[in-house]
Amino acid sequence: MPETLKQRLQRWGFSWAGLRDNRHGEWWVLAQMALIAAHALPPEPPLGALGLPWPLALRITGAVVVVIGRASGAQGAFNLGDSLSPLPEPIPGAALVTDGAYGRCRHPLYQSLLLCSLGVALLLGSLLHLGLLLALAIVLALKARREEQRLCLSHPDYAAYRQRTPAIIPHLPGLDWRTA
Repeated sequence: MPETLKQRLQRWGFSWAGLRDNRHGEWWVLAQMALIAAHALPPEPPLGALGLPWPLALRITGAVVVVIGRASGAQGAFNLGDSLSPLPEPIPGAALVTDGAYGRCRHPLYQSLLLCSLGVALLLGSLLHLGLLLALAIVLALKARREEQRLCLSHPDYAAYRQRTPAIIPHLPGLDWRTA
C-alpha cells in the first residue's frame, strides 16, 4: 500500500518542531526549494532589451543540459530507493549507496539540480538565472557538507567513499571536497 504524504514526511523526519529549529536540516530544504521555484521567474534583464541577441545554439545546449540533468536525477533517485530523503539527515537504518549514479559522485541529485539550473540559465540567457545557479550551488554544497557529517556517523565506510568519490562536480572547487 502506498504511503500517504504525511507518512512519508514523518519517515523522512519532517516535523513542525524541525521547521522551527532546523533539527534535521529542514531550512536547507526550504532554501533549496525556494531557489528551484525561482527558476520559474522570467529572464531578467531580458537580453533583447540590452541589445544582446542570445544564440540559438546556446538555447539548444541549455535544453539538452536540462534533459541530461533530469535523467541524471532520475537515475540517482532510482539508485537510492528507500534511502531517498530531501533532508540532509540520513533515514535511520538506510543503506549506504555507492554504486550507479553514486559511483560517479556522492551527491548526484544535487549535481542534477545544478545541471538543470545551468540548462535553464543557458536556455533563457538570463543573468538572474545565472545568479540562481550560483546561489543554488552554495546552498547545495553547504547542505551536502551537513549531510556528510551525519553519514560519517551512520556509516563507518563513508570516510573511504568520501576519499575516492567526487562530492558534486568533480574537480570544481567548492563542489568537490574529497579528503586527503
